[in-house]
Amino acid sequence: MTAKEYLNQALTLDNRINGKLEQVSALHALATKATQTLYDMPPSGTRNVQRMEDIICKIVGLEDSINDDIDLLVDLKQEIITMVKRIDNTVYQTLLEHRYLGFKTWKQIAADMGYELRWMYRLHTKALEEAEKLLLSKRSHERAL
Repeated sequence: MTAKEYLNQALTLDNRINGKLEQVSALHALATKATQTLYDMPPSGTRNVQRMEDIICKIVGLEDSINDDIDLLVDLKQEIITMVKRIDNTVYQTLLEHRYLGFKTWKQIAADMGYELRWMYRLHTKALEEAEKLLLSKRSHERAL
């Protein structure tokens, strides 16, 4: 896994969490949706309780999955923060934190840091090279154990 792939894990996980949150919201809307249909005959009095129960079970399952993913995201972000802090250059640290922990766009990062967009891309390449060195060092250390 490259440094960029490693760092992008947090964004991927965050996007997965957001997708699941949207699903939960849609299920909540479905569960609370009340429709009224007018018939010539009075309603039978039976409701599809099983359907409501299925929706609630899906909501609970998704919420449990979201909580698990949030725990993973917090742990992953902490791991990334630890690695980024080991980079000697504070500009690289700031850039990587904005991009891979704050999930900002390149334009936002360039504006925040006061650099031109093209220069941000160059700094990013150099910052990834430093992160790659740290990851290789970490892998070598893990193999030695």
